[in-house]
Amino acid sequence: MGIGEGLEKDGTSLSQIPTYVTAVPNGTEKGLYMAVDLGGTNFRVCSIQLNGDTTFNLTFSKVAIPKELMVAKTAQELFAFLAKQIELFLQTHHEEHFEKHVRRRLTQSASDGFKDEHVFRLGFTFSFPVQQIGINKGNLIRWTKGFDIPDAIGKDVCALLQDEIDKLHLPVKVAALVNDTVGTLMARSYSSPGKTGAVLGAIFGTGTNGAYVEKLANVKKPLSGEYDKSTGEMVINTEWGSFDNQLNVLPNTTWDIALDKQSVNPGIQMYEKRVSGMFLGEILRLVIIDLLKNKDVSFFRDDNSSSNDWKSTTNIAPASGIYAQWGLDTSIMSVAAADNTPELSTLRQSLESDLHVYSPAIDDAQAFKAISAAIVRRSARLSAVAIAAIVLQTGKLTDPESAGEPIDIGVDGSLVEHYPYFRDMIYEALRIVDGIGEEGAKRIRIGIAKDGSGVGAALIALVAAGMEKSKSTADVLGELRSASHAEHLKTVPEKTGDN
Repeated sequence: MGIGEGLEKDGTSLSQIPTYVTAVPNGTEKGLYMAVDLGGTNFRVCSIQLNGDTTFNLTFSKVAIPKELMVAKTAQELFAFLAKQIELFLQTHHEEHFEKHVRRRLTQSASDGFKDEHVFRLGFTFSFPVQQIGINKGNLIRWTKGFDIPDAIGKDVCALLQDEIDKLHLPVKVAALVNDTVGTLMARSYSSPGKTGAVLGAIFGTGTNGAYVEKLANVKKPLSGEYDKSTGEMVINTEWGSFDNQLNVLPNTTWDIALDKQSVNPGIQMYEKRVSGMFLGEILRLVIIDLLKNKDVSFFRDDNSSSNDWKSTTNIAPASGIYAQWGLDTSIMSVAAADNTPELSTLRQSLESDLHVYSPAIDDAQAFKAISAAIVRRSARLSAVAIAAIVLQTGKLTDPESAGEPIDIGVDGSLVEHYPYFRDMIYEALRIVDGIGEEGAKRIRIGIAKDGSGVGAALIALVAAGMEKSKSTADVLGELRSASHAEHLKTVPEKTGDN
């Protein structure tokens, strides 16, 4: 399936990106950490108290990124805004901590420095393509999702954020750069029931991706950057959305071809275009358009009111989303799946209000429901292929040491959360995969992992803090007490006074 190929060299359809995260949590971790998430149009700041018993307390604030900052002239403008949000969050939710830190900085001589625990370790979830070169170092490859700040390309996004945090003299160290899928794996591993951590974190939502725990011995390609070799493992971000871009094994229909041709990135992310929520509604729309063009099919149209159980004629408004690219939102497919009323009245209401299909007949609604179900079932079965491949890669089904133990998988995203029976359809497919079968499927435990970008990022910051400790606390404090920090001490009072 290309898993091995991606571990041996770069430039393959499964990127298999090393994350420099070399341990997964077991639920006993404790401490107060921060996490920020720049996932797209919003910026989330949170603090997470890990209670050490698989539970946590999460406090967060969320702010929309001003449009002009998404296309700012310099990276500094965007990152200064992000640092300012971190400052506001600390003042609002951790005022006591914030004040104490400022006083310590003013009163303590540099010889001893401030205590390690007064610096918040922060996990930075950054959902854009990054070339990661260490647990808290990664260079931006390109912007997506409407962002365009050329000045930031090729720069280390952690350093950009740290520079702006330092200008505000905040007690925060960017300790880890986090991919949202890796965060999902960590969050599930912390909160999963039982002795063993999760082996895979996967997202089946607007997009799709997976990150799993791999043996370091299997990672043959060179790893630049520092990492902890003692665990013998590393979390790998598969970037499986681009699996089989060559279409050697993926199914391909006329509607898949049309969707790909009209997309912004033809020829790539071919697996994602068949699996993720962003694309399923568009596949359905393209099928409907073909049916409407077919004169022999009576779909969403009536010759007269006698052919409609509502005794009215069906018609589609010219402004209906059915006629516009991306005009059919995937969420109506969940409505279709959930509606088991004899008249399909909920779905028909949705067709009227959301798609401006007036007086749809029951057979129209039944056809819509059946086509929609087929598209999502294919998505779920393809999702199972990726899950099965990773489970087989870990060897846990045949490893005598893990005999009888559940194989735990954390999932997040709108499809697994909101589409009825999506997980059941994944299991249905897992049972027929060679090497997994009925017995193997019983051992695979798929659980929802919420807040991967918060809790997961905090946990990676914790792992990073552990790596720092092995470097010796003195080194870390030395870094934090650099000359620039000493300089800043003089200006702190004015800075805190005007907040």
